[in-house]
Amino acid sequence: MNSEQGLRGAYWIETAPGGEPAPPPSGGLTVDVAVVGGGMAGLSTAWELARRGREVAVLEAGRIAGGVTGHTTAKLTALHTLVYDHLRRTRGREGARLYAHSQSAAIRRAAELVDELGIECEWEEAAACTYAENPEHVAPLRAEAEAARDAGLPAEFVTGTDLPYPVAGAVRVTGQAQFHPVKYLRALADDLRRRGGAMYEGTRVTALTEGEPCALTTDTGAEVRAREVVVATHYPVFDRALLFTRLSPRRELVVAGTLDTDRAPRDMYITPEQNTRSVRSAPYADGKRLLIVTGEHFTPGAPGGADVEERFARLTAWADSRFPGLTPTHRWATQDNDSTDSVPLVGPLYPGSRHTYVATGFGGWGLSGGIMAGLLIADLAEGREPEWAALYDPRRLGSVVREGMSFLKHQAHVARHFVGDRLPPVTAPAPEDLAPGDGAVLRVGGHRCAVHRDDSGQLHAVSARCTHLGCLVAFNRAEQAWECPCHGSRFAPDGRILQGPAVRPLEQREIQST
Repeated sequence: MNSEQGLRGAYWIETAPGGEPAPPPSGGLTVDVAVVGGGMAGLSTAWELARRGREVAVLEAGRIAGGVTGHTTAKLTALHTLVYDHLRRTRGREGARLYAHSQSAAIRRAAELVDELGIECEWEEAAACTYAENPEHVAPLRAEAEAARDAGLPAEFVTGTDLPYPVAGAVRVTGQAQFHPVKYLRALADDLRRRGGAMYEGTRVTALTEGEPCALTTDTGAEVRAREVVVATHYPVFDRALLFTRLSPRRELVVAGTLDTDRAPRDMYITPEQNTRSVRSAPYADGKRLLIVTGEHFTPGAPGGADVEERFARLTAWADSRFPGLTPTHRWATQDNDSTDSVPLVGPLYPGSRHTYVATGFGGWGLSGGIMAGLLIADLAEGREPEWAALYDPRRLGSVVREGMSFLKHQAHVARHFVGDRLPPVTAPAPEDLAPGDGAVLRVGGHRCAVHRDDSGQLHAVSARCTHLGCLVAFNRAEQAWECPCHGSRFAPDGRILQGPAVRPLEQREIQST
């Protein structure tokens, strides 16, 4: 399998056409609940609340399910690599049990909705496996299998899988699922509308004021008033609780291609080895299945992230060596946020908050996490508190103390960029040195500018400082994007926002084309 330009993008978005966009609100809007973000967490929450009789509006900056959910590998599982042994040590047996119980409840909820609403989303039951090829890495797998079983999952340690290469050992949990996440969410959105919910796409929320009611300002000028607000934007764009100090962005690459059905694995796999390798297959056409391989994670915009094309090549070579004859069809990338204590942040947005909620920090497991968040927030909004609410509460402080080293490491990474970004560069290319398709941060007229040369040879410049908190962006040539290494905001070459937490585009700068 050769990594070549021209491969198609995210498979889930390509194969679930979105129809006509839902336009932004034309004027003022008042609802019971405004949900900011139209991915798995946002739509799951909106649907749960509408089902309970609330008048709900979803405000999405792009297209419904077109962000992180549309770029996932679409595993729906409670086995999250090696989380249970860690939770048992840091949160105790009860914490691990609550995590397993809540994530399993999310899988059951999705299965119920697929059946109840008749959703055609290629739903398949499968086992989830965390494996290692190196015998030296087997001990953590045995510990994870025991901890996951102790937490209530049907987990076992095995040495055989349906992968076409040997493994030293694996944790295997049955009764999990894989599906087409965009088809699932678009069906959920259709049912939400039938229940009286409103959907607004192309509507970026730029400001939030909590009150009675809360007030939301959008980039279209419309103001939305709501009794309660849910911020489900993947990375919280309004952050009075400073949650960005407890989140680390992580970008990961995906390559996909077709295999004969009888050669494709049916279970779902992940290994933390080799900078992560995740494998699953999905139904395709003409006796084929689509093999989806994920890995090569890195911090967006950080040193080492600029070689994204090399990372794609490594991932492609790995897939080709393990699955000979794989025919390449697609490649894309996804982005996740890891919390410093390994548990998502779902609940009240900040201490003292009475009407605003947040769902973030899913660490690569946002499908089960997003559905769980919908169940949790809907209960909280009705004055009920599920038994696992405290586990996910963003206001928790004990876990920050327990995970102090992770917290400090993240803060040191951000601080290096805040300080280093303000030092003069040792060397920098001149604008005339940029090849078509390249970009770099240059000094132009005494200011740092993010300069890009398009395929026609024209130069374009925008401010190099992220509009979130002012870190310098860096260019990702493979994806043609400016990326912030501090908190993961991403921008198109012309400065348009691709991914938050930034809510304002990069400012335009003048530069003479050469």
